[in-house]
Amino acid sequence: MYLPLRSPKRRLSFTPAQVLVLGFAGLSFVGSLLLWAPFSQEPGRHISYLDALFTATSATCVNGLAVVDTASQFSTTGELIILALIQAGGLGIMTLSALMFMLMGKRITLRERLMMQEALGSFSIAGVVRLTRNIILTTLGIEAVGVLLLALRFALEYPLAKAWYWGLFLGISAYNNAGFDVTSVSLRSFSRDPFVLFVIGMLITLGGIGYMVLEDLWRNRHRRDNLSLHTRLVVRVTLWIIGVGTLLLLALEWGNPNTFGNLPWYHKIVNAWFAAVTPRSGGFESVPTGMMLDASLLVTMIIMFVGASPGGTGGGIKTTTFAMLGLVVRKTARGMEEIQVMDRQLPRDLVDKALTITVIVLALVITGTGILLVTEGPSMRDPAHPVTFIQILFEVISAVGNVGLSTGLTPRLSPIGRVLIIVMMFIGRVGPLTMATALAQRKSARSPLHYPEDRVMIG
Repeated sequence: MYLPLRSPKRRLSFTPAQVLVLGFAGLSFVGSLLLWAPFSQEPGRHISYLDALFTATSATCVNGLAVVDTASQFSTTGELIILALIQAGGLGIMTLSALMFMLMGKRITLRERLMMQEALGSFSIAGVVRLTRNIILTTLGIEAVGVLLLALRFALEYPLAKAWYWGLFLGISAYNNAGFDVTSVSLRSFSRDPFVLFVIGMLITLGGIGYMVLEDLWRNRHRRDNLSLHTRLVVRVTLWIIGVGTLLLLALEWGNPNTFGNLPWYHKIVNAWFAAVTPRSGGFESVPTGMMLDASLLVTMIIMFVGASPGGTGGGIKTTTFAMLGLVVRKTARGMEEIQVMDRQLPRDLVDKALTITVIVLALVITGTGILLVTEGPSMRDPAHPVTFIQILFEVISAVGNVGLSTGLTPRLSPIGRVLIIVMMFIGRVGPLTMATALAQRKSARSPLHYPEDRVMIG
């Protein structure tokens, strides 16, 4: 008598990209249940599950868009849950998993190392565990310094417990480019406080340029010639965007009484600098964004679309992608055969990846804007407070770019509009990140067929 052999049990196998998507989705779902619970809300206040999901997704995706006021709606427990989601979303799913493995003394397998490599965007699997550990330590170290500086400043005006709590929340939220606050007015009450704006602005910038750049700058602080091309390109583009953005916003808003107009000239400069830094994915505001001129909103949207840098906590198409597009234009305009920058030649596949990322993000923005124009039709026809096209476009770019700035449209969104922004925030955080890391490591086989070359008219 022969017994049938039992087929081995099949284990579910996920790709690193799928793990990232499921990890962020799971974290958002668990966070939404916690924020929906009564203990997370102030006594006598209650929000719908959709608003809880919106808030949890915004925190996990380090976005900052909010349909309810964090300070007045959520209890201290709820605010700490939001803060935990921000920290988890900023560090990333695989970084947190690696931290848990290291704390438990568990060996990290090859498969887990491959997932960490993709999550971190590392070019090699070698040293990926050490890299993860260094990222965690650097993050906690910079956050600690930021929290201390902010708490000491707040302690001059507020009770000690409130000063430390505000410093903790704003410091972690700023470094992770989340944009959440517990002040109910973002940083508008500190528009005349250069110290607070400078500390928050520097935390946003340090979190946005990424650990790889920070580590390279520190290691070669005495020998700048040894800096990698990536570091030099990120730093140069970042400085240009902030510098040009500051000058444009300063010129446009100089006489606007609703923003910079009533500030002394030196406060105008500081606020213009901050207004150019925060759209890179920070999400804080020192003056009302909704009161800015349309030209200033256009400048802000361009900065939001570019966003932060690869490996950082911000969103957008990334500074290096933006730089690559500019280099392609320069190459074509000058009739150059190769893409050259800083005495280096860049491979053609980088151009393809930059164009792919840009086109996909543009498609998301166009699609999201088109849908919101339909779903928010009643608000656009409201005679008392009509919603404009630029407000909807601004909201979508802010969601896709993981920025969190708003002209005031977020709380007025319809249920369908809120669901759409949730999807946009999630795709903006997970989609481009997963796509960029996957493209960075994918090598397709050459086709055995070679077709005859032909041309089409361009322009």
